[in-house]
Amino acid sequence: MTQPVKAAKCASSDEAAIRLFTEEDSVQELTCLLHRAYADHAAAGRVFFASYQSSQDTAHRLRKGECWLALQGTSLVGTVTIVTPYVAPEGYPAPAGAGSFWQLAVDPSQRGTGLGQRLLSLAEARVAARGAAQVVIDTSSQATELVGWYRRRGYVPVGTWRWDVTNYSSVVLLKDLAPR
Repeated sequence: MTQPVKAAKCASSDEAAIRLFTEEDSVQELTCLLHRAYADHAAAGRVFFASYQSSQDTAHRLRKGECWLALQGTSLVGTVTIVTPYVAPEGYPAPAGAGSFWQLAVDPSQRGTGLGQRLLSLAEARVAARGAAQVVIDTSSQATELVGWYRRRGYVPVGTWRWDVTNYSSVVLLKDLAPR
């Protein structure tokens, strides 16, 4: 049986373990992690959905994909949800058959540890393993540091999008996962 997750406490130097979300895990704790992870964006005026979504919203988004958790002991310190294929809204600039991920979040106590890169690599590997040759994501066009982080990892802008649950325009980013 897996250990239920708890809110992050003081992190140790041990590398976080990553595993799939289970029914024993707390959607409420996952929602709290998302709020903590996206709080800096909200404070800067970029209201990401993950900064305020309800536990019901979190549960709904989990059911659409494959949710992975990063744990430091029993403390939840990171997450990502993978969706393949991604069923994009009409007009969204995504190629047919692409995978996606959302709710990529790292507890502020874990920033700079490489956990975000580990979760990103896991997301890309899972999208590829589920048969997609490309992954498409979006983020606030105002979050230049975040856009730069993705671009340094091979993502290229392919368009823009405006969600009705945020207060900004998003840049849509695409990465080819197929070997060259």
